[in-house]
Amino acid sequence: MQELKKQLEVLLASYFRERCADFPKGKMEASESPDFIVKLKNSHRLGIELVRLNPGSADAPDECEAEQNIILEELIDDARELFEQNSEVKLFVKFLFNKKHSPSPETSLVTAARAVNAIRNSIRSKKPGNLFYLVIPKEKLPEGLDEILVAHHPGLEASVWERSNNLGISKNVIQDIQKSIEKKEEKLRLYKKQRLESYWLLITTDRLRGQRNYNIHNQIANQNFQSDFEGVFLFDLFRSHVFRLV
Repeated sequence: MQELKKQLEVLLASYFRERCADFPKGKMEASESPDFIVKLKNSHRLGIELVRLNPGSADAPDECEAEQNIILEELIDDARELFEQNSEVKLFVKFLFNKKHSPSPETSLVTAARAVNAIRNSIRSKKPGNLFYLVIPKEKLPEGLDEILVAHHPGLEASVWERSNNLGISKNVIQDIQKSIEKKEEKLRLYKKQRLESYWLLITTDRLRGQRNYNIHNQIANQNFQSDFEGVFLFDLFRSHVFRLV
């Protein structure tokens, strides 16, 4: 049995593979340093390293936000327990809450129950043994929730339910992306000991957003990112959108 971290990496890499138009045909296998190796038909091998976008520029939550986050974490725990009472399906679930109308302690359990009903309905079309991913829109969710990302991979042996953007909201998305690239650049020499033909870096983020009111997509498109990786990608999990940065 793979450790849970690797199971989630397999899910994310498989999800990325389906959404990335540039992904080459070949057999993808889990590895270490880099996280995955894709064996191509021409005998070339592509290494893929994963990293989560860390909003290092985010402000620490104040006391009020910290208390609200505890309420939301408890709601998610309640929802997972309710779901698992009647299902053995292991899911990767991300809850995107509405900051202006977050659930209160009084409505938390009802919100959890209604969210679980929406999740159960969403996975009815899931085919056994296949990758599955879907975003439940606001219209199908109780008040206080904007969206829920639901994903499953046959290799996932434990459920992971958590709050979206739980590391914080970036104040400077471009800077945080650059730091993610630089962090992995430092290890690229280690990865190259595998003597693969090319290397990609995949940066994942739950829902791409920043504190400042500007078009993040345009900011990214207009930025000239540099890297020794042959390909660098930013993957918005909620939007299933892949940005090629390099």
